[in-house]
Amino acid sequence: MYIVATFEQTIFLELVIAEVEKRGITKQHILAVPLNKRSEPRVISDSLHHADGFSMVDLGAILGTVGMLLGAIYGFVLAWGPIIWGIIGALSGCLIGYFGKWLWLKRKHLENKPITSETVLLIQCPVEQCEVLEKLLWDHLALGVSKVDVQPRLNA
Repeated sequence: MYIVATFEQTIFLELVIAEVEKRGITKQHILAVPLNKRSEPRVISDSLHHADGFSMVDLGAILGTVGMLLGAIYGFVLAWGPIIWGIIGALSGCLIGYFGKWLWLKRKHLENKPITSETVLLIQCPVEQCEVLEKLLWDHLALGVSKVDVQPRLNA
């Protein structure tokens, strides 16, 4: 039976490896693999195929609709008429919404989250120790834990 866990690169990883060794699991049955850290900053993109979890269009669509509506309403009393002012309101609302959301995401989400590295810990253990080791990993602040039962294949 294998137990797979992910940890941030902290002292808790070293502590949990020491605890696992105290429970009778040898170093030959423990594998810790540090993941490489992203060197370049994340790029905000909003396209159909490269969804990154940030929508740049929603605020622009809302403000564009509001701008178009207000432009069409007040365009009846302004010089160029409701159609031109509706188009001006829609375009200006879309641009204000898009760049406002871009600035907000750039300041709040990307600068406040440091790029941290994770380590994957793989432990081969007997089935009897799985529950104890899983609880031990959770107690040492694992980001995620999973058990994998691998049956040997017979070549026949």
